[in-house]
Amino acid sequence: MPYAHHGDIAIYYEVMGGRPTDPPMLLINGLGSQCINFAEPWCAMLVDRGLQVIRFDNRDVGRSTHLGDRLPHPDGTWYSIDDMVGDALAVLDAIGAAQAHIVGLSMGGMIAQLLALAAPDRVTTLCSVMSSSGEPDHTYRSPEAAAQFGAPAPHDLETHCEAWAAGLRVWGSPAFADEARWRREAERSYQRSFDPAGSTRQAMAVAAAPYRADALRSLEVPTLVVHGDADTLIGPDAGRRTAALIPGAQFELVEGMGHDYPPQLWERLSTLFADHALGTGGVAPD
Repeated sequence: MPYAHHGDIAIYYEVMGGRPTDPPMLLINGLGSQCINFAEPWCAMLVDRGLQVIRFDNRDVGRSTHLGDRLPHPDGTWYSIDDMVGDALAVLDAIGAAQAHIVGLSMGGMIAQLLALAAPDRVTTLCSVMSSSGEPDHTYRSPEAAAQFGAPAPHDLETHCEAWAAGLRVWGSPAFADEARWRREAERSYQRSFDPAGSTRQAMAVAAAPYRADALRSLEVPTLVVHGDADTLIGPDAGRRTAALIPGAQFELVEGMGHDYPPQLWERLSTLFADHALGTGGVAPD
């Protein structure tokens, strides 16, 4: 299995399709999410549009290094979001990519923004999806979503599947709710890797991160911000605020999308990602 290395952290990654000359697109996932949430058929849509797709497990999820056997820092965290930015850069180094189109969802959008700020020379284009600037005044979360987000962690397959579905009932895309699909996704996630404490450590890194508003005002990377109008976990105003802060950023509101990415939206999202990448500084396929 391929791994990138950032210090003593091993990051599992996969490269999908594309010719050697196709521009790479690095997909960064959200809190507690494994790389398989970027499903193979969805990645294939991006490959078909002329991109080489890279998905990876953030630290503390999936097949990457889990830090449950380590002591926290004095501030109570195990690592920072900046450390997770370093993980993403290590993946680019491992595949020999001097630059890539960066797409980040939710916490992954936060990582993607900071990556573009820290290493703009490595970022061809940026796409921040269902994310925010970190400012609480611009990050609405419904009371129901807040309550579910803070629910007790699951401890076995059944509680994991129920927690997965319970969250999506609150913040998922309402028109595309599918209990049977949610169960399949949850079971696949559980069988591949189950470590609720890893998600907690990620959440602590997110909570400790400084707001990004001032820094985003200086970002010069071509940026697309995408948000769903049905997102109750991070409301769409967070996306509008992010786009307003980044000079020249475009904002795209996806009707009916919550804080998830059901198969019915893959075509729309992959088109947005690919058109932005290949139309703004990207290299179009022959």
